[in-house]
Amino acid sequence: MSVRLRTTSPVLAALGAFILVTVGSLNVSATPVVAPFDQIPPALQSFYDQPVNWAACGSDSCTDIRVPLDYQEPEGDVIALSIRRVGSSDLPALFVNPGGPGSGGTGLAQYVHGAISPDVRKSFSIVGFDPRGTGESTPITCMTGKRANTWLRTDATPDTAQEVRTLMRRAAQISQGCLDFSGTLAAHIGTDETVKDMDIMRGALKQEKLNWLGFSYGTSLGSRYSELFPESVGRMVLDGAVDPALDAMQLSQGQSTGFQLAIKRFNKKYPETASYINKLFGQLDHTPMRTEGPQRLVQSEAQTAVFYSMYSPYLWSDLNKALNAAKRGDGTALQKISYEANDQTAPAKFATNSLSAFYAINCWDLPSTPKAPVLARAAKKWSTKVLVPELAESMSWGNAPCSQWFGHSGNVPAPVQTTTSAPVLIIGTTYDPATPLAWAKSLHTQMPTSSLVTFVGDGHTAYLNGNPCVDNRVDRFLLTGVAGTNVTCRS
Repeated sequence: MSVRLRTTSPVLAALGAFILVTVGSLNVSATPVVAPFDQIPPALQSFYDQPVNWAACGSDSCTDIRVPLDYQEPEGDVIALSIRRVGSSDLPALFVNPGGPGSGGTGLAQYVHGAISPDVRKSFSIVGFDPRGTGESTPITCMTGKRANTWLRTDATPDTAQEVRTLMRRAAQISQGCLDFSGTLAAHIGTDETVKDMDIMRGALKQEKLNWLGFSYGTSLGSRYSELFPESVGRMVLDGAVDPALDAMQLSQGQSTGFQLAIKRFNKKYPETASYINKLFGQLDHTPMRTEGPQRLVQSEAQTAVFYSMYSPYLWSDLNKALNAAKRGDGTALQKISYEANDQTAPAKFATNSLSAFYAINCWDLPSTPKAPVLARAAKKWSTKVLVPELAESMSWGNAPCSQWFGHSGNVPAPVQTTTSAPVLIIGTTYDPATPLAWAKSLHTQMPTSSLVTFVGDGHTAYLNGNPCVDNRVDRFLLTGVAGTNVTCRS
């Protein structure tokens, strides 16, 4: 997929006021017991039994736990996962994940603990972790800062044979970079490995069940956990659901439609902006725009700025201001938004490894995407009769790195097959650009014990985004374990 399924920077940093709610008390033991020994593979028992030594990190508690690098050889190399707990250790843990893939989750624990209602805060400690390959958990490197900057400035909608060759050559360098810089880790960074890590975390933290709040790609982790560990599912909330039955091109096509819908909504609030965006992309395809920084604004950066801003209506005003500045010949603000989207702090500097981890996880997880000729045909098809054609084209071409990846997990897209009896709460948003509502509806049909909350509104994900109907339903579920019937919430 060419657009990261993430919620950390664009959405959570821009959330509206939280509406307080009072609901029933939590019916979960404060001192849970880990699953019996005979349910844990003997080769993994020591990982589940490992002592967890918490240390103060500010006002919170932090620790590392050990997990196997390769679950096929658990007695081999070991990696460490970074974990942050916010709240009392006497309370059951609510594990949280911000999506990505590629985003660390320790910071999300702090945000969620501050944003949730007092009743939920009194009933759970919030536990965030950096999934393997991300943040402080043995981070993967596939691109140096200089090469990452070059990739992000590469023409993402090639018009000539030479531009196609350049795009495909640079895309191939990402795969090779993973092997060159992180060859040992690169084949052990997929969703299945992280899901197995999640269960070791559950066991090591002495939690009988895994209570889970997953946003965006975090819903992929949650639904897969329900397949591999159905008896250990606790209270699971999946917000901004991803449909596991879709392959990479189907996911990208769904996102392409979703972003076009979001642009239409944006254009309704700021009339004529879509026509200017098309004009701007055309200009930048030939002539970069001046900025106050050392690099001029290029077309791909402007595209990233528009994509990123569609994640939340709270960001629309900033995008509109940036577009107005571009009309005056100043691309500084658009480039700044693009930098924020990729955790970029300077032309060759990045605050995190999220860009490397995004490709490493996505490309490993799914079967190979098509080669250039098929990507070109899809780009042409998807960009027909849409509001901003260049964005649709870039959604297809964004699959170029995964078409040349060194290897894949062997998993194939398929509907969820879970035997869990635990209720699951799924949330979908009608105008979500990155995880369209259709995906949430599909996942709901695949999980027999699930209930669906449909939020009629804009932006990516809905919980803790200022809507009392959504927040009340999630909080009630977390506190009582009762998901309730399907419901529609309006903004």
